[in-house]
Amino acid sequence: MAKVALIQRELKRAKLVAKFAKKHAELKAVANDVSKSEEERDAARLALQKLPRNANPTRQRNRCELTGRPRGTFRQFGLGRAKIREIAFAGGIPGVTKASW
Repeated sequence: MAKVALIQRELKRAKLVAKFAKKHAELKAVANDVSKSEEERDAARLALQKLPRNANPTRQRNRCELTGRPRGTFRQFGLGRAKIREIAFAGGIPGVTKASW
C-alpha cells in the first residue's frame, strides 16, 4: 500500500490537469501552429510556462486503483500486476485465465 500522501498528491495533480486542460490545449495548438507569427508562438510558449507545473498531463503517474502502487500498472485494468494476478486467479476478471504452454 502506497503512502496516503502520495496518492493524494496524484489526485491533486489530476484535478489541476482537468482544470487547465482546455487552456493547455489551446496554448499548445498556438505554439505548434506554423502559420502563426513567431511573436504569437513565443507568447503562447511563455503562457504555457506560466501555468502550474502540475497542470501538465505528463506529470501524472499511473497508480493501482486498489493499492496505489506506482509501478507495474496495467492501463487496461487500472490495477497493479500483483492485484491483477490475485483477482484473475479468483475469477474476478472475465476472459483472463492463467497462461499455460
